[in-house]
Amino acid sequence: MGFFNKIFKNNKTNNDSEPDNKIISSASENKNHKKSNSNPKKIKMNNIRINSEDRDFFKKNNDFYSKIIAIANQKGGVGKSTTAVNLTSYLGYFGYKTLMVDMDPQSNSTSGLGILVNSDKSSIYNVIISGENVAKVISKTDYANLEAIPSSIQLAGAEVELVTSMKREYKLKEAIDKIKSEYDYIIIDCPPALGLLTINALSAADEVIIPIQCEYYALEGLGQLMNTIKLVKENLNSELEIAGALMTMYDPRIKLADQVISEVKKHFSDKIYTTVIPRNVRLSEAPSYGKPILSYDPECKGAQAYKSFTKEVIKNGTKRTR
Repeated sequence: MGFFNKIFKNNKTNNDSEPDNKIISSASENKNHKKSNSNPKKIKMNNIRINSEDRDFFKKNNDFYSKIIAIANQKGGVGKSTTAVNLTSYLGYFGYKTLMVDMDPQSNSTSGLGILVNSDKSSIYNVIISGENVAKVISKTDYANLEAIPSSIQLAGAEVELVTSMKREYKLKEAIDKIKSEYDYIIIDCPPALGLLTINALSAADEVIIPIQCEYYALEGLGQLMNTIKLVKENLNSELEIAGALMTMYDPRIKLADQVISEVKKHFSDKIYTTVIPRNVRLSEAPSYGKPILSYDPECKGAQAYKSFTKEVIKNGTKRTR
């Protein structure tokens, strides 16, 4: 239990730095973008216009990444599920075979991809608790090259059930190892906590993306999260790296948002994505229709931001072979 006692110690820093103008400007560069109609759009992915800037990011026949990325932050409401849904849908759009794993009992990523949340249906809970064959739990989605392992409310009790399990931190890794060779990217949506479910995700991942909301309370617990990642790397998964911090819900009208970006730079230095996700009504509406923004409104500012972010993920990816 000594390892878990270490995890819940906080580690804060108090240095000052200036906001990165390049990062900040990327959030507002689309402010003159054409506004969308008020009604939701029903757009098939194969009808989406491909511009010349996108073409270089489509998967080449000889590319194979096999990269596992966890999206983690113990603070709720920072955009983890929104990022998981939209990153995976855009990775699929760019031709990469992608699997989304929903480790959050709230099942927001599951419903966000239009998958019915049903406690009677097998989910990631059955895989990590009952040892069910992970291949049988994978669900198809309506989106190109994208599959998902759904969550369910049963996962809320998994923390207690895992406590007495052997190799409890590796249940997800053992399952994913059986199928990872079939996918270019596996994206894991973590719950808003630093318990065993998140530890399982970090133990299975190659990298972690940390969404951070551009608001006052965003930095609370960030030191604790960084300490957890450090301890997982030292004790459970020596290959785990921070891919970067993703600033979300940016509103250029709020001066404090720029100050938050400055604070985040103290923690992450150059490991912060250039793309900043703006506050966007269409991004907020899309989950209620069970659609990623790529399908709901691909021309809105939120969609353009997530497309840009996905390009960064692809560009920063390390090429691997089977």
